[in-house]
Amino acid sequence: MNPLIECVPNFSEGRDSSKIQLIVKSIESVSGVKLLHIDSGTDANRTVITFSGAPEAVCNAAFEAIKIASEIIDMQIHHGKHPRIGSTDVCPLIPIRGISMEETVKYARRLSERVGKELKIPVYCYENAAFVPERRNLAFCRKGEYESLKQKLSEQKPDFGPDIFTPKVAKTGATVIGARNFLIAVNFNLNTKSKETASLIASGIREKGRNITDAKLKGIKAIGWHIADFDIAQVSVNITDINATPLYKVFEEVKKRAGELGVDLTGTEIIGLIPEKVLLDSGKYFLLQTGNSENVSDELLLKTAMRKLGLNDLFPFIPDEKILERKLMGLFADSL
Repeated sequence: MNPLIECVPNFSEGRDSSKIQLIVKSIESVSGVKLLHIDSGTDANRTVITFSGAPEAVCNAAFEAIKIASEIIDMQIHHGKHPRIGSTDVCPLIPIRGISMEETVKYARRLSERVGKELKIPVYCYENAAFVPERRNLAFCRKGEYESLKQKLSEQKPDFGPDIFTPKVAKTGATVIGARNFLIAVNFNLNTKSKETASLIASGIREKGRNITDAKLKGIKAIGWHIADFDIAQVSVNITDINATPLYKVFEEVKKRAGELGVDLTGTEIIGLIPEKVLLDSGKYFLLQTGNSENVSDELLLKTAMRKLGLNDLFPFIPDEKILERKLMGLFADSL
């Protein structure tokens, strides 16, 4: 079985389509990788690109994308609602098939070293590739964001690359590279424009919220923001442990807390790709509430999840384009 990994770099550009396409082309130019998905947000000013392939090819494609991003994105003039530290904000590698996490860590560290040495970009290694425990947490690596990078470099030396704020670093910022398990990036839509309301809900559900006496959800990172494109507030969530905290549980908790504040949860926006099992489990959960969860088809479970989660609220949810296994099957049918 040929090893397969996924890479989901996040770039600090979500508005200029010509720049985004240059990054995409740099990835597609590398033999052995397949582009899976592109997700851009103008308010966040951020683009999430998902691609997959053989480990060596994926790392080469990631390097080329980081290189192009460093050339065309100027962090000195970048503004967006999503936290960020550099032109390529974060670049995780995820083992998909035929490769262990330990092996994936080695690839992530080699990529980090290459980016630091050849591109002269400061690199912090995170999650399973972290060299120090604190840096397992992406939020810790990104604390203070780009605006605090000059001070950060002097106080917390990067794992690779320059540790001084050179003119080049001023333009590119730093990047965070690592190896992690699959996570779900999801935004919950609220029928309010209030960023404060969304932030209050986010603080209440994330594992490390402001109020330590509040009930938390394991493996949840969350922030609240207002999206001008739709003139709504969202609770933006990363589910880092889908086994400990399933999507439907987060949905229900956000819905409950929103209701307590007099707000409705109107739908769910999936960023990037999502494993099919996550949606099937959600469908089972919602059908269980009606007593109809036994002997039902996967298609019904999927339709139930889409309807109850409100996956078509902002954009059409197309299973063949958004479900990880279906996308991989279509692109790697010969080797799966």
